[in-house]
Amino acid sequence: MWESIVLTVVATAGNNIGKILQKKGTVILPPLSFKFKVIRAYALNKTWLVGFLMDIFGALLMLRALALAPVSVIQPVSGCGLAILSVFSHFYLKEVMNVVDWVGITFAGFGTIGVGAGGEEQGAAALSIFHIPWLAFVVFILFIMLNGWLRICRRNRREHEMVEYDVVEEIIYGLESGILFGMASVISKMGFLFLEQGFPKLLVPICIIVSVCSSGTGFYYQTRGLKHGRAIIVSTCAAVASILTGVLAGMLALGERLPSAPKARMLLLLGWLLIIVGVILLVGSEKLVKFFRLSSHRFKRSTVDKSYGHRRSATSRIREPSPTAVIQAATVNHLL
Repeated sequence: MWESIVLTVVATAGNNIGKILQKKGTVILPPLSFKFKVIRAYALNKTWLVGFLMDIFGALLMLRALALAPVSVIQPVSGCGLAILSVFSHFYLKEVMNVVDWVGITFAGFGTIGVGAGGEEQGAAALSIFHIPWLAFVVFILFIMLNGWLRICRRNRREHEMVEYDVVEEIIYGLESGILFGMASVISKMGFLFLEQGFPKLLVPICIIVSVCSSGTGFYYQTRGLKHGRAIIVSTCAAVASILTGVLAGMLALGERLPSAPKARMLLLLGWLLIIVGVILLVGSEKLVKFFRLSSHRFKRSTVDKSYGHRRSATSRIREPSPTAVIQAATVNHLL
């Protein structure tokens, strides 16, 4: 189990760091096309080439991890890639990290340890080739519901002449991309299970191709959401939906189950929770820091205003003439 978890961590680190290096390398490169000069320019760029190779190497390691362990273990652990990416950006790209980032990284790390300690080896469940159409039908129904909800939100936005995306639209794009990412892992795992049970070997590359198409469609929906919506909402929903889809589809479609021992089951569930919380903290760290700063600033300002009000009331009380003093002054004047 620990071997597959280490492979997953290394694979997701390669995927995320590879994409960052590719993005950094494309700063001085022309838009990608099939022209020979453009392809040659990309191939000769060391930063982009290293990132591309790391991305491919991470994808191969992820396939190996899926062949060794259940999807309900691999998919949550893959959420730690965001934590590794944050550490890489801090030390290599010299990006500043706040306290919330470090807390999210810590949660994701402890969650990974919990999943590794609570996970257990499972025998291959009996699968049928009809599980693929069944999964496709369930995803199709989910997308019909989500896209119907999305059209209603768009119609309301047009009627009210709103330019910015509504939060529901951002959530829907994030959920759609996350569901497709999770299903990509499930379909890849299904291909390896078919191979173990004696099905034709041709099913493995077919499942991998379907998995790649699912991931590509997920990136399409995520890009649409990021283009018009807020990155924090889209990325958070995509990460959480990907983890939940991998866990639920692995248990319902692939026959995976929770550990039999109560302690191991508790560690696994706690690991899932910590990873999800860590991912949410990493995605929304900037917003959370701004919120805490504004809250503390308002609290300090209200405290200062209250103390200033008390001082002002106290000085006004001192300056007010005492009734006894007025009476005594009147008496003295009368005597004079």
